[in-house]
Amino acid sequence: MFEILQYQFMQNAIIAAVLVSVACGLVGTYVVLKRIVSISGGISHAAFGGIGLGYFLGINPIITAIPFSILSAVFMGGISKKVNISEDTAIGILWSLGMAIGIIFINLTPGYAPDLFSYLFGSILTVPTSDLVIMLLLDIIILLMVILFRREFAAISFDEEFAQAVGMRSDLFYMILLALVALSVVVLIKVVGIILIIALLTIPSAIARQFTYNLPRLMILSIFTGIVLTMSGLWLSYIFDISSGATIVLMLGMAFFVLTGIKKYIEKKK
Repeated sequence: MFEILQYQFMQNAIIAAVLVSVACGLVGTYVVLKRIVSISGGISHAAFGGIGLGYFLGINPIITAIPFSILSAVFMGGISKKVNISEDTAIGILWSLGMAIGIIFINLTPGYAPDLFSYLFGSILTVPTSDLVIMLLLDIIILLMVILFRREFAAISFDEEFAQAVGMRSDLFYMILLALVALSVVVLIKVVGIILIIALLTIPSAIARQFTYNLPRLMILSIFTGIVLTMSGLWLSYIFDISSGATIVLMLGMAFFVLTGIKKYIEKKK
């Protein structure tokens, strides 16, 4: 197993696994607690518009995906409050528009779009050092924002109406939280791809929530769970020469069902 660590691409993949697990552990906890999984999925698919824009402009698609994802998140969170439509409808509209914009930009780009498949389905084994730097910077921003607004995020996650009743600007902090979801999506794109992002953003926190309700512990356990399962999926994908993103998600799903079953079995025995 250890001989694979001598390869630069595998070293980058391991670093990427740690970085995405940090983002997922921090932001995914709020996603699960506030039950905004659907809007997170909408943001991840809308981010494809930013990927297409990057190809069209001839720059790193990850860079253009950052503002595009944040704008999509803000629109999804705010459009249902400003316009008389449900949040699910707003998510569906912007989800479709983002994907369509991305496809049009790619069609308008001369020549062949390299690595497009990796943005859709992930390819952690091909993450370059430049993307690792971007992912690290985004992780630092996410961590600082979580530390700075930890009380506000906790309040709107557990009881947004009460937070608003005591004078907290819940709408503002909800938008900031969605912006963090957007940044997490950008961190995850090259690892599991747009199609599978929602799994890595929710499953580690869903697993951790079965064992603790303490918010800081929940985040730490989510990060640890993400690291272990992501690296396990990465190793298996290398051994069997199969898709890394799909293998990681499969490991997460299997772990969730196995641990849920074990927990229920233990509870019945008590």
